[in-house]
Amino acid sequence: MEQWDQDYIDLDKPGYFRFHKGGMGEFVFGTVNGFIDCRYDNDKDANRVEFSWDGTSEYDPVCGRGWFEMTATDQIYGMLFIHNGDESWVKAVKR
Repeated sequence: MEQWDQDYIDLDKPGYFRFHKGGMGEFVFGTVNGFIDCRYDNDKDANRVEFSWDGTSEYDPVCGRGWFEMTATDQIYGMLFIHNGDESWVKAVKR
């Protein structure tokens, strides 16, 4: 993540983003965790997901939005936005 180093991302447990086929998901990084409501766009040129989320950061309620695209090498990249707060580029490996 562009805004946070790996030590912060893995502060409590290894950071992750998880997306489910039913349009839901979750993520954790540092002190932030969230539940995802997502929409998939799997056209022939891109595998893209756009999502909104809500959760907590250090026990305070937070929410936001984001998007990711899957590359041919099973990496995701995109942006995560915290409403009225930080934003960060994200790059991760699919597991």
